[in-house]
Amino acid sequence: MSKTLKLILSLALPQAVGGLGALFTFSSVRDWYLTINRPVWNPPNWIFGPMWTTLYVLMGIACFLIWKSEHPQKKQLLTLYFVQLALNALWSPAFFGAQSPLLGLVVIIPLWAMILICIIQFKKVSTWASGLMVPYLLWVSFATALNAAIWWLN
Repeated sequence: MSKTLKLILSLALPQAVGGLGALFTFSSVRDWYLTINRPVWNPPNWIFGPMWTTLYVLMGIACFLIWKSEHPQKKQLLTLYFVQLALNALWSPAFFGAQSPLLGLVVIIPLWAMILICIIQFKKVSTWASGLMVPYLLWVSFATALNAAIWWLN
């Protein structure tokens, strides 16, 4: 497979995951989410779309840097990446689709751990790939705290 196709697929897959998550988010943000208690530090809804789009681009580039490498652990590293991406895909249906902050926590905590593992392991192949995942970890750290606060308040 050409590097160009690998790059396109690496960028498209996380965006597709984000689009899937948005399907669960849009309807709940307009009704259920407005009725629950949220902390005062809950950011405005408009920030989530641009933030996730940017993070998905960074994740895609990180994936590409691992995928194009010839590192002997490339398959294992990509497996880690896809596990965290699957957990990412599950969070919106858990939190918004099921309207369950508790279920959201059940998904987001292992997601956070998998992102951290990716950062640590990616460094074996590419410092850039590892570094590109750090903003994602920071945002998911914030999202975990927000998810936990919403669960606590409700």
